Amino acid sequence: MTMPVMEPDLDASTLKTWARTIDDGPFSSLCWGERIAFDNPEAVALLGALAVWTERVRLVTTVMVPQLHDPVLLAKSLATGDLLSGGRLTVGVGIGGRREDYEAVGADPATQTMRGMAERVAVMKRVWAGEKVTDSVVPVGPAPLQMGGPRLLVGTIGPKTLRSAAAWADGLAGTTLDLDTDKQNEVYDVARAAWAQAGKPKPFLATSFWFALGDADAAREQVHRHLRRYMNWIPAEFVDAMAPTTGWAGTEDELVGVLKRFEDIGTDEVHLIPTSADVEQVRRVADVVEDFA
Repeated sequence: MTMPVMEPDLDASTLKTWARTIDDGPFSSLCWGERIAFDNPEAVALLGALAVWTERVRLVTTVMVPQLHDPVLLAKSLATGDLLSGGRLTVGVGIGGRREDYEAVGADPATQTMRGMAERVAVMKRVWAGEKVTDSVVPVGPAPLQMGGPRLLVGTIGPKTLRSAAAWADGLAGTTLDLDTDKQNEVYDVARAAWAQAGKPKPFLATSFWFALGDADAAREQVHRHLRRYMNWIPAEFVDAMAPTTGWAGTEDELVGVLKRFEDIGTDEVHLIPTSADVEQVRRVADVVEDFA
């Protein structure tokens, strides 16, 4: 389950309630993403709170953009999060879709590439391994609880990106707009082949999609409303055109069928993305996913 970080008017109480509800439920992971030029909570600061608010569930960034951060400082921050959470952190990384996020922090938009991301990930992995990456007296710490650092997932839907990430990633944190499992399985096949060619174990395969539970019209309108707000860089008429087929809206019974389809193609996790900050959505999904736990 993903935190409602892209919803408006969030406060600490809402975020804490969501985190504890997810932790108490049958969910395997609690996820959250990163934007800069938006009004969502800052991702690293939220990690610290989530590490304290939860005890069981795995914490997964879906995704962070290393190019928006100094890689040594980001490695230190994430290692601290791994320490505080008792070794429950998984780090999903991507190049990010918004140039304005790069510009907001003074990052070079020319680094918005797989190479730019891979270079920063390499620095982070060296820090986590305890190597001295600066002229400091001692290496940058703390050491993450997970040996070698948190599991790394690459956030992408592109075959070329997946192939290049096989050298350093442990799996995929993908996304699907239309929930087409045939297309999703083609992406998985690329990952499986790339990881095998790199001589690595089978990749962890995750995908995500926006969701709304409720009767058809109201749930679809909820998704539409969310897309209008979140996709504010796209002309409204384009968002309106894609909204009827983007994400998923329906009842609990229908969600069971959707999750089974993804299970059948070998999905290890589905990261559900809420389109409302109403915690009742989480509680309703918890009843559905209990059979998958």
